[in-house]
Amino acid sequence: MAKYKRILLKLSGESLMGKQSFGIDPDRLADYARQIKEVHDMGVQIGIVIGGGNIFRGLSGTGKGFDRVKGDQMGMCATVINSLALSSAIGTLGIKTKVMTAIRMEPIGEFYNKWNAIEYMEQDYVCIFSAGTGNPYFTTDTGSSLRGIEIEADVMLKGTRVDGIYTADPEKDPFAKKFKDITYDDIYTRGLKVMDLTATTMCKENDLPIYVFNMDIFGNLKKVIEGEEIGTLVHN
Repeated sequence: MAKYKRILLKLSGESLMGKQSFGIDPDRLADYARQIKEVHDMGVQIGIVIGGGNIFRGLSGTGKGFDRVKGDQMGMCATVINSLALSSAIGTLGIKTKVMTAIRMEPIGEFYNKWNAIEYMEQDYVCIFSAGTGNPYFTTDTGSSLRGIEIEADVMLKGTRVDGIYTADPEKDPFAKKFKDITYDDIYTRGLKVMDLTATTMCKENDLPIYVFNMDIFGNLKKVIEGEEIGTLVHN
């Protein structure tokens, strides 16, 4: 039994690199596609936002001399490339997909519209939302929050390379302790960096829970959908 009927899955662009230092690792891409198929086969309606950090990150580009607006626009284009790659990988498994863009890019993708997106998901399409919010100065985390709220998702599933939220960075602090669940207010108080503040506040104000888990272990997405407690739930 699926715990959620409709999800917004946020994937990291950096994770798509796999063991590479840049670009898209075909094995990691195929792994993600197979996990998404597992959940789709359970009847879950799926919306996806994927970052572009494996290709270009606007904010880091600013530090190298890029204009911030143009840098962010380059980052938006990077998310479109990743979205097309993921769409292709999912499509090879026999699942219908729609790539929707926050800025007009026909015929690369369909211009995003909430009502069309919901209709597609109800018709068993996996919808991949690219180009962030379409505006500079906003991250793909904020794009995920916005899309998750718009499509009326039951939860935002944030797939990362760690298995939840800790008191400190578990890769740096061996004594860091994992939270089973945590409130948005505690995240603010403790200064934890789950997502950027804009994205976190949007989820809090619209009562969209976030579940943080390790997407890089095959089968974890299905475990989350089945209600297995392998990550951290963020809630009001």
